[in-house]
Amino acid sequence: MDQKKITNMEVKKKNRNDVFRYICKNGMISNPDISYALKLSLPTVTQITKELIGQGLVEEKGALESTGGRRAKALAIPENAKKAAGLDITKNHINLILTRLTGEIQNEQRIFLPYAPKDAYYRKVTQELTAFLAENGCSQQELLGVGISFPGIIDPDRELIADSHILGVQNLPFSHISRFFSNPCYFYNDANAGAYAEGMQSEHMERFFYLSLSNTVGGAMYSSGRLEQGKHFRCGEVGHMTIIPEGNACYCGKHGCLDAYCSAKCLTDQKPEDFFSQLDQGNPDMAKRWEQYTSLLAIAVNNIHMVLDCDVILGGYVGSCMGDHIKDVQEKVAARNTFAGDSSFVRPCHHKMEAAALGASLKVLEQFLEQV
Repeated sequence: MDQKKITNMEVKKKNRNDVFRYICKNGMISNPDISYALKLSLPTVTQITKELIGQGLVEEKGALESTGGRRAKALAIPENAKKAAGLDITKNHINLILTRLTGEIQNEQRIFLPYAPKDAYYRKVTQELTAFLAENGCSQQELLGVGISFPGIIDPDRELIADSHILGVQNLPFSHISRFFSNPCYFYNDANAGAYAEGMQSEHMERFFYLSLSNTVGGAMYSSGRLEQGKHFRCGEVGHMTIIPEGNACYCGKHGCLDAYCSAKCLTDQKPEDFFSQLDQGNPDMAKRWEQYTSLLAIAVNNIHMVLDCDVILGGYVGSCMGDHIKDVQEKVAARNTFAGDSSFVRPCHHKMEAAALGASLKVLEQFLEQV
């Protein structure tokens, strides 16, 4: 009897969760539409949406167009429903983003703020976040939490940033940062967050490797809605994969790492978009740099593909800005492909500069959706 009761409760919770996620994903929808799509009885769906309306998570918005009978009531997520903030911390900037329960981006902002492991820095970050939320009409009560993206190894078991060479911190407890924020904080690796944003908002890609080409090189493995973490939470750290033995010095202290050849800084000290603008204008110096860069990047991409046999998504500053120049990478990868001479598995990222902040905010939303 007890086991049956527990099972029934689990079924009800799953149905409720499925209905709510379906409304979040599809926008204006009706009970009959939900019933048909999820193969649930109309009375079950109606009862669930009634409960969600009572909680302020769903609202009625008039009626949908008639298909021959009585017009069905239109259901949607309210504009003032719960929201999530994303904060991407980099060496020189912070990226802020605000997302609705639907995963839609309400607004985003990039602010120049060099990182410093000091209380004053985090106070300034919280001030900027508070102002950003106020400008977008988001109250503390509406905010589910803040997803914080860091360039480094995140250890959720020990609840600390284990190592961030680029920011110069080690074994930094989450609590040292979260104490400055009024809302719950959740911490993620920047490449993992970017990969999560790419995967969760894609209709087609179930498994891929996300290669982040920013001021540091990182990566993440995404598979069917989940990120592979690895035994020591270092899965995907291809930035420190050796490309040229005893090659250029890397900031990690080793030599020949991919990061030493394919970070955005290897192309230019300017904004990546400015580099590609000059490349498009035929600047010979930029063309030479791009030729060298893509030759080594193609080796890395081909190696990743040979090991994992999946799509490789190019993200980060370089992946976001390269546009049609991805063909240069694809051609070189195709020439190295042992099995097919094909490179259609190399794709540009969908989300641009805000990817890590977006992914961090989407992880916060997922925490909430799992409990509905």
